[in-house]
Amino acid sequence: MKRILTLAAALLLALPLLQAQEVQKINKKNLVIKEWNTDARTNARVLDHVTTYSPEGKKIEEIEYSGSRQKWRKRYEYGADGKVSRELIYNEYNKLEAVKKYTYNEFGRKHTQYNYDGRGKLQTIKVFEYITQDV
Repeated sequence: MKRILTLAAALLLALPLLQAQEVQKINKKNLVIKEWNTDARTNARVLDHVTTYSPEGKKIEEIEYSGSRQKWRKRYEYGADGKVSRELIYNEYNKLEAVKKYTYNEFGRKHTQYNYDGRGKLQTIKVFEYITQDV
């Protein structure tokens, strides 16, 4: 009987923690997240970063700011498998600066990243290798 009461008490104590974790899940459908920096002396707020999600909850754009000016912008495109197929990176003047194209392995993990300049010329290729180690 004591064991049952102890177990019940432990569950009751853990319940608020489980509920708090569920609350942290954010519905990203059509979400825009703005990050602001606030000067401690003047209380002036300056926009730092904006992330935009699609109606399906996929990240479609990120913009980084410096002061009131855009530093860079990334657009994300997705393949039929639902994974990021391309990242388009624009500079502060909204000029295409680089493109990253991705391929994935049979487990859905990144396999290869092709890095192109803004004119479409291949610059580098990054290959991802996954190694599991038995401990």
